[in-house]
Amino acid sequence: MATEITMPQLGESVVEGTVGKWLKKEGDKVAKYEPLLEVITEKVTTEVPSAAEGVLLKILVPEGQTVKAGTIIAWIGESGEKIPEAPTAPPEAKPAEAKPTEAKPGAEAAPPPGAKPTAPKREEGGGPPISPVVAKMAAEHNIDLNQIMGTGEGGRITKKDVEKYLETMKAVQPEEQIPGLFFREPGKPLEEAPPAAKPIAPAPGAQALSPMRRAIAEHMVRSKHTAAHVTTVFEVDLSRVVAYREANKDSFQAREGIALTYTPFFVLASVAGLKAVPLVNSSLTEDKLVLHRDVNIGVAVAISDGLIVPVIKKADEKSLSKIAQEVNDLANRARQNKLKPDDVSGGTFTITNHGVAGSLFATPIINQPQAAILGVGMIQKRAVVVGDAITIRPMVYLSLTFDHRIMDGAIADQFLAKVKEYLEGFSAP
Repeated sequence: MATEITMPQLGESVVEGTVGKWLKKEGDKVAKYEPLLEVITEKVTTEVPSAAEGVLLKILVPEGQTVKAGTIIAWIGESGEKIPEAPTAPPEAKPAEAKPTEAKPGAEAAPPPGAKPTAPKREEGGGPPISPVVAKMAAEHNIDLNQIMGTGEGGRITKKDVEKYLETMKAVQPEEQIPGLFFREPGKPLEEAPPAAKPIAPAPGAQALSPMRRAIAEHMVRSKHTAAHVTTVFEVDLSRVVAYREANKDSFQAREGIALTYTPFFVLASVAGLKAVPLVNSSLTEDKLVLHRDVNIGVAVAISDGLIVPVIKKADEKSLSKIAQEVNDLANRARQNKLKPDDVSGGTFTITNHGVAGSLFATPIINQPQAAILGVGMIQKRAVVVGDAITIRPMVYLSLTFDHRIMDGAIADQFLAKVKEYLEGFSAP
């Protein structure tokens, strides 16, 4: 009997997924637990193994389509096996007799007996139904919902979509005419407002954003709109760290089977800073400041389609060796699209190593809802003054972008000073 393959729920808060790529085509043989397709969610792209052995009889959801978790996306069975037909709706029951009800002033009349209920719809242009809350917001702010791209199931416009649209519109000068946004004097009817401008056609060769790129873009813009970003920069002498790594990298490789990179040192230095200045290990939610007990450090990893941040959980309880192993494992799985939703959730602080491409220092964007993010520049030998002498030392610029709503510059500098102290005074663990 054919086995249905459904869209998995990749995490408690993940209700839908996008088929990124089918790794098998119809007619191919598939072994149980063999990778069958790649599924893209807002946080990760991951391979999904086959739940059964057999032949891929039918693909129901094509690449690029987003469906709800639990939706049947394919069938696997014996070659030539017939696929079960989609369940048909049961015969319509005879509607019960009911007396028509009087419509209250301002309300729509009740539908006649036997009529099918209808969901709220957009006023113009059609599209997926909208909720009463969205309809109310659209009416209050004179919004043309056809100008908003819905992120809900099936393109449904959510309350958050409308709020994000309103935030974007606030940044626009009133004299500019934006599709879907009408400026009018109090008391004037909507019809007297200037007509909406026609949407501009995309330039030739324009390319649609991938689901991951779009999620990154939305997350970054939301962060800039949410937090008051400020950056402070420290210069750090890595002589001790470089000397330790050079003396131990070969034995570490032989013992652990992986390379000893500089990232674990910056993770441990961040742990020291977060322990000394707990306010940096916090989040601001609405009007409450949450100080996190766990130190969960995210390490940004560049992949082909953008950037992803797997998290080292309880980093304060782990050794240099253990952190190195986790960094290596998470980075490899990130590049192979094998991360799970739990691997990228729960972070309380983030490190991004932009120096791998030669950047000296940068002002990274905070990974919401965290309080700060550490940027690590390129390690470079430079002439520095030590005492009264000029000498050559391996130096690095560390930048901390922090949320000024949560902390002031003095607190941020205390954190970076502790990170600097740890790295410059590093001793063998």
